[in-house]
Amino acid sequence: MSDGDLLARIFLTRVIEPGDETGGRWLREYGTAEVVRRLSEDGVAALPGVSETRWAGLRARARQADPERDLAIAREAGARFVVPGTVEWPAQLDDLGDARPLGLWVRGRPGLRMWALKAVAVVGARACTEYGAHMAATLAAGLAEHGWVVVSGGAYGIDGAAHRGALGAGGATVAVLACGVDRPYPRGHTELINRIAEQGLVVGELPPGEHPTPSRFVLRNRVIAALTRGTVVVEAALRSGSLVTARAAQRLGRFTMGIPGPATSGLSTGVHELLRGEAVLVTDAAEVVELVGDMGELAPARRGPVLPRDLLEPAARRVLAALPGNRPASPEEVARGALTSEDEAIARLYELRALGYVERHGDGWKLTRQAMISVRDGRSRC
Repeated sequence: MSDGDLLARIFLTRVIEPGDETGGRWLREYGTAEVVRRLSEDGVAALPGVSETRWAGLRARARQADPERDLAIAREAGARFVVPGTVEWPAQLDDLGDARPLGLWVRGRPGLRMWALKAVAVVGARACTEYGAHMAATLAAGLAEHGWVVVSGGAYGIDGAAHRGALGAGGATVAVLACGVDRPYPRGHTELINRIAEQGLVVGELPPGEHPTPSRFVLRNRVIAALTRGTVVVEAALRSGSLVTARAAQRLGRFTMGIPGPATSGLSTGVHELLRGEAVLVTDAAEVVELVGDMGELAPARRGPVLPRDLLEPAARRVLAALPGNRPASPEEVARGALTSEDEAIARLYELRALGYVERHGDGWKLTRQAMISVRDGRSRC
C-alpha cells in the first residue's frame, strides 16, 4: 500500500465512525481515493445513502482531519496503522463485510495477523463477582499455557482479570480499545494497558486522542468477535455489553461459549440465556481448546475419585453389595442377593475377608467398619 493510500484511510478514521456500513459500502464501490476526494473538495456531489444533514456533518469532520499529524502522534506513542490487504492484516476481519474496520491502530511488537490465528476472546461483566474474576483469570492463564492468545476489551471486571491471568502465566494477550490506543481507558487500567502494550498488543479503530462513547464500546465488540476463533462469556447480566460480543460471534460463525454461575446470580443470567441457546457450556481452558482447537485436542475425561472397592472384581463387588449393613448374613442369603451359587459366595467372602471388607460372625458374615464406609460412599455417588 502506498503512503497516499495509507494516509487516505487514516483520514477516513477521523470522518467515518467504526462499523459504519454505509461508509464501508462507499469504499467498496468507489474506492478510498474517490471517497476522500468527495469528502474533501467543495462543489462535488454527495455520496449516496446519507441525508444532507449527515453529509454536512461528515464534511465538517473532514475539514478537521490531519492524517499526517495522526500518524506522527501514533508513531511517537509506539503505534502503527494496519490496513486491509497488507501482510499484518488479519483476514478474518473481512468477515465483517462493509462493517470491516478501515484499519487498526496497533501498539506492541508482535504481528497482529499471526496472533489472531490462534486467539480466543474472554469477556464479561465490569462489576463482576469474586467468582467471576477468579474464573476469568484461571481460564485465561490456562489458555495462555495451551499457547492461545487471550483477547478482551481492557475494561474493569472480567476483561481486566482475563488480561492479568494471561500475563501472569507469561502468555499473550490483546486489548481491543474503544478509543485511541495512545490514551488508555479506563484510566484506572493505564498501568495494565501499558503492560499489555509491552508484552502483547493494544488495538483500536479510532485515531490518536479519540475518546470512547457508549456506541463505540458496542461497535468495538464486533472486532473482538471477528478477531478470534471463539468467545467465552464468564459473567453477564441480561443487558451486558459482553452479550453483544457473543451474538456477533454467533453471526460470524464463531464458537460461542459460556461459564455458568449460580442460578440465583443476576450477573450470570445473560450467560445462562446464551447456554439455553446455541452457546456451549465450558468450565476450563481444556474444554475451550477442545472446541476451538485442532482435531485431537480433547479435554480430559471427567471422572470421580477411584475408591478401593472399585478395584474389586465384579463378582466380589456383587457379593459385597449383597451383605446387609446392620447384621450378619448367612452364605445362602448372600448368594441369593448376589445372584450366584452358595459355593461362589463363600469363595468371594473369604477373598473379601483377606482384603478387610468382611468378618466371620459364627455361621454368618458381616461387613467391617471399613467396608460399611466404602459401600456408603459408593452408593452416594450413584
